[in-house]
Amino acid sequence: MSLATRVSEFNRRRKWELFLNFVRPEPTTTILDVGYTEREFAPTDNFIEKYYPYPHNITALGVSDCSEFRQRYPQVRTLTYDGSIFPFADKSFDVCWSNAVIEHVGNRARQLSFLQEIVRVSRIAFVTTPNRLFPIEVHTRTPMLHMLPKWLFDAFLRGTGRRWATGDYMHLLSERELRGLLDRAGARYSIIQNGLVGFTLDFAVLLVSTSEKSGPHYA
Repeated sequence: MSLATRVSEFNRRRKWELFLNFVRPEPTTTILDVGYTEREFAPTDNFIEKYYPYPHNITALGVSDCSEFRQRYPQVRTLTYDGSIFPFADKSFDVCWSNAVIEHVGNRARQLSFLQEIVRVSRIAFVTTPNRLFPIEVHTRTPMLHMLPKWLFDAFLRGTGRRWATGDYMHLLSERELRGLLDRAGARYSIIQNGLVGFTLDFAVLLVSTSEKSGPHYA
């Protein structure tokens, strides 16, 4: 197992503990997983489907083909959509889980819409995303260059054979940028910084719909 994979597994398990402590799931708790992975490349992919104790209460929503995913997780209800409005009524789910997805949905306007949809269809939510200011870009394992203008970062990736990570593949967020989107999305929230070697590796966002009368208070 590579160092990067070990770090990813450690971090996802750390976030999983945060999620369980925040949600405290019961047998009837309904979960929306926004952004499943159709083809798994690492043991950490589709983490909630692997470890959630009540998989029959999970609905997985994504934009890609789901045939392989359905075979792997037959108890999970799976839907595909066009990446815009979630195909659910307001407050259809107790909890929404979205792990490292918001950086892949498009520009800031699409990221805001994504958060607004999460708030609309769920009562509470657990959303994570990498920190744009972490010294190493975690998708491409590239140090520092992602802090430069995007056109320059994309040119470097094309030149090193990683064209797949250019364009709209990722729009990373700093904490300030993330807070700006969350403030506009209309929910109470708390951001937890997950650290690594003295830097913030990523953020775990705990969201509570402003329409909810109960539950913990988040500033």
